Amino acid sequence: MGLSFYENSSKAKELLERASEYCKIDFKHLLFEENENLNKSEFTQMAIVLNSLMAYEALKEQTDLCPKYSLGHSLGEFSALATQGAFDFLDVIMLVNKRGQFMQEDCSKIEAGMMVVLGLEDQVVEELCQKALNDGKNIFAANYNCDGQIVVAGLKPDLASYENEFKNAGAKRAMLLNMSVASHCPLLKNASMRLSRELELVLKDEFKSVVSNVNAKVYNDKSQALTLLSDQLVKPVLYKQSIKAIDDEVDFYIEFGASVLKGLNKKITTKETYALSKIEDIEEILKVVK
Repeated sequence: MGLSFYENSSKAKELLERASEYCKIDFKHLLFEENENLNKSEFTQMAIVLNSLMAYEALKEQTDLCPKYSLGHSLGEFSALATQGAFDFLDVIMLVNKRGQFMQEDCSKIEAGMMVVLGLEDQVVEELCQKALNDGKNIFAANYNCDGQIVVAGLKPDLASYENEFKNAGAKRAMLLNMSVASHCPLLKNASMRLSRELELVLKDEFKSVVSNVNAKVYNDKSQALTLLSDQLVKPVLYKQSIKAIDDEVDFYIEFGASVLKGLNKKITTKETYALSKIEDIEEILKVVK
């Protein structure tokens, strides 16, 4: 993760080394070698954000990129905010470490989990989640990824008990994910409150335009961010809605650090998405940003 950026971009290398010193963590070990910490939410989140920002720095080293909007999926919103000036890069890496801790601590007390549901309309999934709540079960719509793909979150026994409910409603697939947290649902209420206090300390007063996961609208100041980023832990990620909200105003998209969203975007928009997951990808991107 991020090795090609580290080896080929002086800015990316500098960022990783500064982050290692600032956070007192050997990020070369965490990102470049097999280790158990990558399976722990507080370290996973740091690694993903650092990798995304290294990719961003590698591209910025070769072009004066100035996006009209920045957005992310769940954790990616924090990377997006950092690139738009809402956080110092080092501060956001420490912040998501705490975010991961808070989430894991809340979920360690319960059998938390998430399930992907394929092939159902949003309304059908929402109605089944409401039915589950009426039955005393904890199941919530968590990620609106693209048409026909929603991730639900809640308690693992409740999710497992509703697998056939989703399938009987016409789902092509309803599968528990290998996760020990229940992101973007009310089960993280305590983590949300704790995160709010940390956000207050590091958010800048103003920044460039970011699209919120919570409401698919643009925001650019601290007061809005404090509310939206706290709410993000307990409310669903409106990813496909966010892309649709800005699609008419953009020419293309760039994904930093991975290519997962590129796959989702193919199902949402006809605009091209360029994935920057290794240094070699920059050459293709430069053809359209220069």
